[in-house]
Amino acid sequence: MNYLQIENDSIIAGLFLIILAGLFFSADSKNVIWKKLYGIIPPLLFCYLIPGFLNSYHIINGETSGLYRFATNYLLPASLILLLSTANLKAIFGLGNKALIIFFTGSVGIIIGGPISLYVVSFFSDSFKIVAHDVGYWKGLVTITGSWIGGSSSQLALKEIYGCSEELFVIILVIDALVANIWTALLFYGAGISHKIDAWLGADPTLIEDVKKSILKFKETKDKPADLKDLSFILGIGFGGAAIAHGCSGFVSKLFIPHRDWLISHGLEPFASQFLWLILLSTTIGILLSFTRVRKMEKLGSTDFATLFIYFLIMTIGMRLDLFNIGANIGLLAVAGIWMLIHIISMIVAAKIIKAPFFFVAVGSQANIGGVATAPAVAAAFHPSLAPVGVLLAVLSHVIGTYAGIISAWLMRFVE
Repeated sequence: MNYLQIENDSIIAGLFLIILAGLFFSADSKNVIWKKLYGIIPPLLFCYLIPGFLNSYHIINGETSGLYRFATNYLLPASLILLLSTANLKAIFGLGNKALIIFFTGSVGIIIGGPISLYVVSFFSDSFKIVAHDVGYWKGLVTITGSWIGGSSSQLALKEIYGCSEELFVIILVIDALVANIWTALLFYGAGISHKIDAWLGADPTLIEDVKKSILKFKETKDKPADLKDLSFILGIGFGGAAIAHGCSGFVSKLFIPHRDWLISHGLEPFASQFLWLILLSTTIGILLSFTRVRKMEKLGSTDFATLFIYFLIMTIGMRLDLFNIGANIGLLAVAGIWMLIHIISMIVAAKIIKAPFFFVAVGSQANIGGVATAPAVAAAFHPSLAPVGVLLAVLSHVIGTYAGIISAWLMRFVE
């Protein structure tokens, strides 16, 4: 027995929250060193690696802790409900046809790009194909679909639905961050020469002015400090909705159990899983609540609660990781690179056909790939008043992320 090992979940939870506070504080710092560090390694990855380090050196015991089960069963569905309930779908669809066409083209490029890139690399490398089949690389790759379209919440949901191992998941996180950050840097460069790209696309730059007016039309009131009533309402909606999802998911999953053999033969066995229905029902509840006054919770900090839940969940996943069993994987990096190219080319072709401005390509892509964190920054690179466009499209990506991941996973099963 290791007497120096921390096995009390109360102590581990407190330690994780202290680490999270330090990460959030430093990520918000104006210090150049912190900015450069997080420009290379995102805070999200630190949330995974720090607990992995503690577990690998036997400072904590991730295998015996109950924090992971608590976070996946309660914090994840609550975070999905809180995030999606704030979606302003009316404002999103007010952006115009071209913005939405380009955005959804990018989403489709991600959904089909994963299976296609997995097939291409497997076709040219027999050794990769064998390992991919034996290890089940598709279980990790499908989490990229969730990450690129739905963000961390969808990525984590898909990880649990399809059983991606911790060792594979951390490799996926590194590859995801590398490929996505390179593309984000190129988008910022493209914003500086957007007039040249628009000329090549044959786009009408005045369309951006129409988008500005649409955004101003749906501008919300300023945030206000939340009081005790507001905070209790937020938690009630999140965990109350999760309770409903838990109750219904057990019932729905039992309906599919008699058809398990058919589901397995068609690559649809997750539909007999209670966890899958927990995630789908939580997602649906959140979307339905977005059409009610519950959506106003965003101004009270509901998305901050959801983000905190997600980061804590990531730390509980990381605490089960053994860093000494991780290795580089050129094949998976090639898959991700080709995957990103398919996404980019599909959006450029669509923009060329409908003569959409490069702004729609850049923000639509980043809303898919980067989410709420970076899409507004890319939009603001074109003009500060356009930052809300990135927010709206990133929220839309949250809405469709888990559903897109399930479709992509089904396609990957046939090429894996």
